[in-house]
Amino acid sequence: MARENILVTKSFDFSLAIFDYYEHLRSLNHFDFAKQLFRSGTSIGANVVEAQRAESRKDFVHKLKIALKEADETKYWLNIIDLKIEKVSEELKDENEQLIKLLVAIINSSKNS
Repeated sequence: MARENILVTKSFDFSLAIFDYYEHLRSLNHFDFAKQLFRSGTSIGANVVEAQRAESRKDFVHKLKIALKEADETKYWLNIIDLKIEKVSEELKDENEQLIKLLVAIINSSKNS
């Protein structure tokens, strides 16, 4: 039986949460912010999935670095939304922060092994 990949699972679940929040922001007519957040927030998981089929360790690290950049961008958009539109749930911000920490840890351990 294959082990669960916590990064794949967490990034997929985060994408679903971002999708729901995207729909909410659109219902408030904040289309531009919704689109930016949707793109960066769902791109994290897409890049994590791509990394699972990496051609080399270097390729794996590169794809995870892209996912990390997208997670950082998502944090940026969540902060702007939190300050200018409405309070963003702590759960969503925490999930994003957990992904950032997990990505950093995996990137660092992959580069050092």
